[in-house]
Amino acid sequence: MKIHEYQAKKIFANFGMPVQDGYVFENIEDAESTIRRVQKDFNTEDVVVKAQIHAGGRGKGGGVKYSPNFDKALENAKNILGMNLVTHQTGEKGQLVRKVYVTEAFDIAEEYYAAITLDRGKGMDVFMVSSEGGVEIEKVAAETPEKIIKVWIDPLLGMKSFQSRKLAYGLGLTGDAFKAAMKIFMQMYHAYQSIDATIVEVNPLILTTDGRVIVLDAKVNLDDNALFRHKDIAEMRDLNEEDPNEVEAAQFNLNYIKLDGNVGCMVNGAGLAMATMDIIKLAGGEPANFLDVGGTASAETVKNGFRIILSDENVKAVLINIFGGIVRCDRVANGVVQAVKELGLKVPVVVRLEGTNAKEAQTILSESGVDIIPAVGMKDAAEKVVKAAIGT
Repeated sequence: MKIHEYQAKKIFANFGMPVQDGYVFENIEDAESTIRRVQKDFNTEDVVVKAQIHAGGRGKGGGVKYSPNFDKALENAKNILGMNLVTHQTGEKGQLVRKVYVTEAFDIAEEYYAAITLDRGKGMDVFMVSSEGGVEIEKVAAETPEKIIKVWIDPLLGMKSFQSRKLAYGLGLTGDAFKAAMKIFMQMYHAYQSIDATIVEVNPLILTTDGRVIVLDAKVNLDDNALFRHKDIAEMRDLNEEDPNEVEAAQFNLNYIKLDGNVGCMVNGAGLAMATMDIIKLAGGEPANFLDVGGTASAETVKNGFRIILSDENVKAVLINIFGGIVRCDRVANGVVQAVKELGLKVPVVVRLEGTNAKEAQTILSESGVDIIPAVGMKDAAEKVVKAAIGT
């Protein structure tokens, strides 16, 4: 689960980290009072107006504006709220800005990057910092990898002061700023572990002209499977920022992720789903989604999965690839027949069913009278669905 910048900063502040703070508004009628409140509470004339969406690159897209006075802040607030913000992470479609964050402003001397995530290869957490703050870390890694300093942390032992010291030293900090950064890095790792985050990122972490180290921006992604331990954070979920099909799929206990291809996939089991997408690509096609209906799929589950897949207008053909272990193939076949009849499918459907009650399932499909393309084996299924998707 992703959360907004202002929510991530609230979490960071609870762990003692110094953050660029402010207030959020969602209605333009509240813009004026919000700006005045920031100016009063933080004793400042200039503020920063920030769009709140779940995507990076907001500044380049025009969603972050420095405002030297109230009038400019109000103008920026009116322009940003309700805008369709396009960044390298939103794609061409962009994202509607429904929340605006007005914050205090700082005089910046230096900008840095800091982030923590899991290094699956090493089985440890990796803490990365770079002197190239405010820049996409992918660009830094590609062009100047020597500017990324990393330490690996055993999650059972936790972060040690010598590791924090190495990171602060790598940024070239000295004196009080060095000590402040060390403390922030320790607090940042404590937050990362405590809230079951999959990534925490600060870009940029700044050194102000008066020597303070401040979290200027914040990104936090959380492990969905651990949210039951963090009900206060789970309440921060913003469904407006998520794909509506993925939200709907979750309501039916379906694991759905939209992709960019034209071959819809319905599979049971994450491993088989990944293999199915791979073989579609090997056959020259592109999967339109990841959809795992789970091991106990019912006819109703299959029908709902169909409906969600077909809500994507890019889908030109559908592949159903089911291995009947816990789930019975005849149950899936009944769901397929129901979906085809009730939804009035207008795209080809290729079906490969193996395992428990596969023969019964084949009988159900063959006697149903619906137009379904049978397949034997994954290779055959992939080739048939790719061919059907391109209309040959």
